[in-house]
Amino acid sequence: MAEESDLERTEPASSRRLEQAREEGQVPRSREIGAFLILMVSAGTFWMAGAWMMRRTTAIVRQGLVFDGQMLRDPQLMVTRLFGTALDALLSFGPLVLTLAVAALASPFFLGSWNFSAKALTPDIARLNPLKGLTRIVSWTGLLELVKSTAKASLIGGVAVCVLWSEREELLALLGQTVDAGLAGAGRLISYSFMMIVLSMSIIVMLDVPFQLWQYYNRLKMTKEEVRRESKEMEGNPEVKGRIRSLQREAARRRMMSAVPAADVIVTNPTHFAVALAYKSGMRAPKVVAKGMGEIARKIRAIGAEHGVPLLEAPPLARALYRHTELDEEVPSPLYAAVAEVLAYVYQLAQWRRQGGSYPLPPRDIPVPAGMEVMDG
Repeated sequence: MAEESDLERTEPASSRRLEQAREEGQVPRSREIGAFLILMVSAGTFWMAGAWMMRRTTAIVRQGLVFDGQMLRDPQLMVTRLFGTALDALLSFGPLVLTLAVAALASPFFLGSWNFSAKALTPDIARLNPLKGLTRIVSWTGLLELVKSTAKASLIGGVAVCVLWSEREELLALLGQTVDAGLAGAGRLISYSFMMIVLSMSIIVMLDVPFQLWQYYNRLKMTKEEVRRESKEMEGNPEVKGRIRSLQREAARRRMMSAVPAADVIVTNPTHFAVALAYKSGMRAPKVVAKGMGEIARKIRAIGAEHGVPLLEAPPLARALYRHTELDEEVPSPLYAAVAEVLAYVYQLAQWRRQGGSYPLPPRDIPVPAGMEVMDG
């Protein structure tokens, strides 16, 4: 049962899965949004510029019906006349064409944005398989599309019938009007009917968009096994990651050991901990250049002894420096006084090495402020 649950697509698509789907040209789409925008823009354009377009179209038709005998004798005039008429028609319907183009280009933004994928253009012979096409038709998705199309046709058809029925008296009145008045009345009726039908499509859009989003994300759901595999691919193999961390620690340790010869003093526990301090002119406080416990502490002491770095046994201070200070960080202010005693001893020792005299005694029982003490171990 556990294996079956791992193979069921119950997990939401990861960001990587969504990005891969987008690269393959799979994005949420709603044809109803595009159709609604195009029809709405068309209705709005006819509503605002319909009268102007009608006058332009009437003028073009009248001009085209004018007989000119000279064109029969000169075909070039006929071509020129045809070109002029076509240009007038293009200018007349230019606003409508422009707004339709803008609507068609803007519709994808309502469910995301434009998406161009070269993979979607790659020829795929499997798409020509009639069995797969038949499977898509008789699938649950095909059934839902059939139900949606039927509901859409019923809604739009019902709205159209209601509009025509409510305007039946005005439609019959057109028969007794003059041509100009009839055309104007018919234009108003067509615009009103068109607008009502388009508005009815907003209901379809409000139902279709959530459905398309649900269908898209449901189709991209992943199994638990796919999630685990992707997580492993993203984060890397645990063994490889462990090896990388080990190499990084080793490199950091080598860098730390290379800084020990330049230290001014090494504070020890004396065996469990070792912390190397360095203080140069311009520093606000001494800095920890190396620290370690156990075997690493032993190596720090050995390298320090090899290069003549003074060693000072101060167990409480060594433990406090190890626990409360990171590499390449300055000593915390509560330990300033304790570290100052250590540096004073180091300077006395350096002076003794240069000038001789009485050997300086190392400080004993260097106090560590309350709150900085660390138990040994």
